[in-house]
Amino acid sequence: MQVIQKIEELRQHITHLKDNSLSIGLVPTMGALHNGHISLIQKAKEENQKIIVSIFVNPKQFGKGEDFERYPRTLQTDIDICQKAGVDILFTPDADEIYHNDPIKILAPSKSGNILEGARRKGHFDGVLEIVLRLLNLTQANRAYFGKKDAQQLLIIQQMVRNLFLPVKIVGCPIIRDSKGLALSSRNRYLSKAGYEQALQIPLALETIGRKIMGGEYCCESLKQIGLESLRQIEVDYLAIVDHQLNDIKEIKKNESLILLVAKIEGVRLLDNLWI
Repeated sequence: MQVIQKIEELRQHITHLKDNSLSIGLVPTMGALHNGHISLIQKAKEENQKIIVSIFVNPKQFGKGEDFERYPRTLQTDIDICQKAGVDILFTPDADEIYHNDPIKILAPSKSGNILEGARRKGHFDGVLEIVLRLLNLTQANRAYFGKKDAQQLLIIQQMVRNLFLPVKIVGCPIIRDSKGLALSSRNRYLSKAGYEQALQIPLALETIGRKIMGGEYCCESLKQIGLESLRQIEVDYLAIVDHQLNDIKEIKKNESLILLVAKIEGVRLLDNLWI
């Protein structure tokens, strides 16, 4: 596995891969890798000949007062994980290498980028799209892999790729959960044991909503009330039911609906969702 920090060196490797007509799968991450990231790497390996993982804690997607400085950085452990997973290139640039004081700014779509997470984290999706676009351009990936846990992010990235006619397929991959059902996240390590036990109410609420849908309850307002009732003991930021374009809906339509849930526990915002 090649560990690369510099863009020029990465470009040399990409040129070699392209000259040999090798397909490239990209897994963009912020490090602190866990089994969710490993599942993305495994999916990428199934569909591509060469795998690139990027590790970059992107300052532009963190707002004032958020956890940029605190965000876990475990580079040596991440290198070991990538080596074991069969990654070909690990790209670990610093902020100067990526942005080099460049004032160019990418803006998220005015509607989908400024609701839900976008309304609560102003500028967040601008920063996400800026780093993703740069990584797609640098790696010339055929496919890029993102977890469905960050559902709004996934849909907005797919929208950017469509809008800019980028020659890459954005692949959404299933949410990976721990043995008790909590969606894996690098931020889960912030939780105390008691906080973790509280957090388990999040997947349980989604399971409850899912069972109601399977039983024939399609009214979104009723489903929201059912979900909120089961979450009374924790601080819910929002529970939204939307279509796959992030528009509010009144009734569930199978294969077209998405339930988004964000709760705050011990100051940690935890995201989860259910794709219907």
